Amino acid sequence: MSLMKPTKTNIVAVLFLQLFAISTISISFCSGSSNVRCTQREKQALLRFKQDLNIGNSLRIASWNGDGDCCTWAGVACDNFTGHVHKLNLRNPYDDSLSYAFMWSMLVVQFPAFLGSMRKLKYLNLSLCGFVGMIPHQLGNLSHLQYLDLRPYYPSNLYVENSLWLSSLSLLKHLDMSGVDLSKASDLLPVINTLPFLEVLQLSYCQLHHFPPLPTVNFSSLTKLDLSYNLFDNSLIPSWVFRLSHLMYLDLYYSNIQGPIPDGLQNLTSLRYLALSHNHLNSSIPNWLYKFIHLEYLCLYNNSLVGVISEDIGNMTSINWLDLSLNGLKGKIPKSMGRLCNLRSVFLSCIELNQDVSEVLDIFSGCVADRLENVYLLSSQLSGLLSNQLGQFKSLVNLQLSVNLISGPIPASLGELSALRSLDLSFNKLNGSLSEIHFANLTGLYLFYVCGNSLMLNVSPSWVPPFQLQELGLRSCHVGSQIPLWVFSQKSLIYLDISNSGISSTIPSRFWESFPTLVYFNLSHNQIYGAMPNLTEAFELELFDLSSNNLLGPLPLIFPHMNALDLSDNAFSGSIFHFVCYRMNETKGMKILNLKNNQLFGELPDCWMNWKNLLVLNLGSNSFHGNFPNSLGMLSSLQSLHLRRNSLSGGIPASLKNSRDLNSLDIGENKFSGNVPMWIGETFTKLMILNLRIILMGSYQQNFAI
Repeated sequence: MSLMKPTKTNIVAVLFLQLFAISTISISFCSGSSNVRCTQREKQALLRFKQDLNIGNSLRIASWNGDGDCCTWAGVACDNFTGHVHKLNLRNPYDDSLSYAFMWSMLVVQFPAFLGSMRKLKYLNLSLCGFVGMIPHQLGNLSHLQYLDLRPYYPSNLYVENSLWLSSLSLLKHLDMSGVDLSKASDLLPVINTLPFLEVLQLSYCQLHHFPPLPTVNFSSLTKLDLSYNLFDNSLIPSWVFRLSHLMYLDLYYSNIQGPIPDGLQNLTSLRYLALSHNHLNSSIPNWLYKFIHLEYLCLYNNSLVGVISEDIGNMTSINWLDLSLNGLKGKIPKSMGRLCNLRSVFLSCIELNQDVSEVLDIFSGCVADRLENVYLLSSQLSGLLSNQLGQFKSLVNLQLSVNLISGPIPASLGELSALRSLDLSFNKLNGSLSEIHFANLTGLYLFYVCGNSLMLNVSPSWVPPFQLQELGLRSCHVGSQIPLWVFSQKSLIYLDISNSGISSTIPSRFWESFPTLVYFNLSHNQIYGAMPNLTEAFELELFDLSSNNLLGPLPLIFPHMNALDLSDNAFSGSIFHFVCYRMNETKGMKILNLKNNQLFGELPDCWMNWKNLLVLNLGSNSFHGNFPNSLGMLSSLQSLHLRRNSLSGGIPASLKNSRDLNSLDIGENKFSGNVPMWIGETFTKLMILNLRIILMGSYQQNFAI
C-alpha cells in the first residue's frame, strides 16, 4: 500500500473546503442520520477523499461507494434540514483492539497541514489516526477551535518542537495531546496559560520532565488535568496545580512524585477523581483527604504509604472506587467503611490487615452488599472461615482473595453469585469439597482459580458446567485419577493448570483437539505416564509444563512458536538431535526449555542457532557426551545455561562469548578439560552463578585448570 503523496494534500484541502458548509470534523464513534439526501457534489467529494487517503477497504469507509445516499454511509452525518454533510467520523469502534492497531498500521501518513485552512472549524478530533511526524503549526489558524484531540495511536508517533501556535487557539476548551512527544516544547506551559477558557487538559505520555514556575494561573477554569506517565525530574507536584480551584479530575499516575502527600491538594475540594498511584509517596494518609466528600475515585496504589486507614474514611460517602493496594499500610478495615453506600470497587491488596474474613464480610454486609462489584484483597493476611454471608453480594463481578490464610470449606452460597466473572481463592488453607451446587448460577464465570488449596472436586462424571472458562487453576486440588471430563467441555480455555492434582493416567488423544485456544498448560507433578504425542499442531500453545511425571520414550516434536517447555524429571530417553534440529529453516520462538533429569543421551546437536530467542536452557542430569556445541554460543539472548551432571568433554568454545547476558552458568560435574578462559570474567559481567565443580573419577581428578 502506497503512502499519501505530499502533492495530494492540496487536492484534499480543496475537497474539504468544498464539502463542509458547516466546517466540523468529528472523528468520534457516532452514526449519521439525515432526513434528506446528500447532494451529488458532496458524494463525489467524499469518494475522492477516500481515494486520496488511499486506505482501501480495511476501515469504516469500506461502505463508501457510488450507490445510495451518502448520508447513510458509515461515519457520515448530515444536517437534517439542509442535507449538508457536517460531520465526518473515521474513528474505528475497535480503537482498543489489536485488530485496530493492525488496520491503522497500514495507514501511516504525514500529518495533513491543509487542515489549518479550515478556519471555521470548532471541533477537530484526529485521535487514534495513523498520522506521524511533526504537528504542523498551521493548526494555529483554527482560531474558532474549541475542541482539539490529537492523540496518536502509538505514543510518540507525533511530536511538537514549538507549541507557540497553540496560543492562537484562544477559545479552546478541550485539549488532548496525550502520546504526543512534547519533550522539546519548552514553551508549553506559558502557552497553555494563554488559554483562559480551557476546561480539559490531557497530556499523558508526553515525555514531559519539567514545568517552569507559573506566577499567575490564567486557565483557572480547568476541570480535568491528566499529566500521567510523565517522569518529572523535580519529584514534586507543580505548585500551580494547587490553584486550580475548579479541578474535578486530577491524574498524576506514574509521575515520579516523591515525599508526603502534599498538603496543597487540600485546596482542591471539588475533586471527584484523584489518581496518585505508582509514585513514591511515603507519608500516612492525611486527615484532610477524608474530608473530600465529593470524591468518587481515589487511587493511591503502589506507593510507600504508612500508618492505618482511619475511621474517618466513612465520611467519603461519594466514593465508588477505592484503591490503597501495595502500600505499607497496616491495621484492620474500619467499620465505618460500611457507610460507603456508593462503593462499587475496593482494592486493599498487599496491606497487612490481619483481619478475619468474616469480619470483612460483616463490614460490607449493609448498604454496600448489593452494590459491590469488585473486591481485591490479595495477600492481605486475612484468616478465618468463609461463611454463607458471601451469598448476599449479588452484584459481585470480581472477587480476589488469594494468598491469604482463609481456611475451611467454600460455602455453597458461592453458587448464588450470578454476576461473578472472576474468582481467585488460590493459595489459602481451604479444604472440603466443591460440588455442582457451588457453580449452579455462575453462568458468566470465565476465570476460576483455587490453586494451592486442599479441595476435592466432587461432581458427576456427566456434569456439564453452566459456564465457559478462559482460565482454570486447580493446582494441588484433588480432581481424580484422570483429567475431569467436564474440563473437555471448556472450549475457550487459554490457561489450564491441573498440576499436582493426583492424576495417574495417560493424556487422552482427544486432548489437543479439545482446546484449540490453549496458551498455558501445566500438568506437572502428577503420575502421567506413556509416550508424548508430537505437538506440531498445537498452534496456540506457548507455555507447556509436564515436569515431574512418568513420561517416557523419545521427545515429542513441538510447534516452533512455543515459548516455554518443561519436560524435566521424567523418563524421556534417546537422542535429542531430531527434537533440536527439526524444521531447521523455521525460527524457533522458544524462550525456556527445561529437559533436566531425564534419560537422554548422545552428543549435543550443533544446530542451536535456530533457537535464537532462548533465554533459559537446562539439559542437566542426563547422559550427554561429546564436546560443547559451538552453536550454543550463537544464543545471544541466553541468560541461564545449565549442563550439569553429564559427560561432556573438551573445552568451552570461544563462541560462548556472544552470550553476554548470561547470569547463570552451571557446567559442573562433567569431563571438561583445559584452562578456564580468561574472557569468562571479562565478558559475563552479569554473571551471578558460576559452577565449574570438579568430577572425581577414582583416584583421577579431572577438572579445569585455573
